[in-house]
Amino acid sequence: MKFHVPNMSCGHCTAAISKSIKTTDPTAQVDTDLETRTVSVETTAQPHAILQSIKSAGYEASPA
Repeated sequence: MKFHVPNMSCGHCTAAISKSIKTTDPTAQVDTDLETRTVSVETTAQPHAILQSIKSAGYEASPA
């Protein structure tokens, strides 16, 4: 699944988002792309749970 995170702009952002997603699913594979401001996640968790994890890290997100 892929999410657009418009306010993700640096390494600190990507680390915070990845950490929050891994709190929801420790086995998730997270790939962040600062250029396109997207987060791709391979997980068994539901999309709404991953979206909530990104928001919990302090970032607005929407399905991409």
